[in-house]
Amino acid sequence: MTHPRPLPPRRLQGRTALITGSTSGIGLGVATALAAEGANIVLNGLGDRVEIEKIRASLASTHAVKAIYADADLSIPAAIREMMAQARNAFGVIDILVNNAGIQFAAPIEDFPETKWDSILAINLSAAFHTIKGALCGMRAQRHGRIINIAAVHGQVASPFKSAYVASKHGLIGLTKAVALETAAHGITCNAICPGYVWTQLVEQQIEDLARTNKISRDDVIRDIILTDQPNKQFATVEQIGALAVFLCSEAAASITGAALCVDGGWTAH
Repeated sequence: MTHPRPLPPRRLQGRTALITGSTSGIGLGVATALAAEGANIVLNGLGDRVEIEKIRASLASTHAVKAIYADADLSIPAAIREMMAQARNAFGVIDILVNNAGIQFAAPIEDFPETKWDSILAINLSAAFHTIKGALCGMRAQRHGRIINIAAVHGQVASPFKSAYVASKHGLIGLTKAVALETAAHGITCNAICPGYVWTQLVEQQIEDLARTNKISRDDVIRDIILTDQPNKQFATVEQIGALAVFLCSEAAASITGAALCVDGGWTAH
């Protein structure tokens, strides 16, 4: 009689991960990958509350973990502090923090709305400062923690008309390095993932809009407009970003800190 092989232990069993901007796209991909490895999940992000509850319940039941949702507005520091307290009350220490939430706007700098600049810097950069500040005490106490900041290829290189986004993502990589140096002796790592274009439903909608506006095919939009700077001419996937996040949270990555890891199909190799 043959017996089924026991499943391998899940690498993040019993850990708790808070992922901002995790109700869709890259953030949800990261949350799903972490949950699959046994981490309890704190979701945060925008969307229809009924749909968010379906996502939360599915993560919990599919991966046999606990999952909660925090609706914090990341442009408000007090709301971020309340979210961090909610996570601690539910799970104790936040073992893994993934700062993924981000917004974008494009305009020439002389026409760039000041309110857009302020919003992008608040959500893309300042929110990460506040979440890290709120998580570090518990991480230091247990001498273990993983912080991952989802930056972007635009944290390494610039594009015109994206002054606030480029500034925020460059700043996020700088913050990553500073936190890595402050925490390196305490069993805590802090790294940035820098995606190029990642296929999400939002990008798919952009493809359709550009094809319609420019009267060209979907393939032409992808090759000649969206992926023009991405040499492999392929989108990264949310699953690939999630897999890298899982690795950075594992013990195998304990000596990787202060790094900015590009998932950009060769974009920054130019």
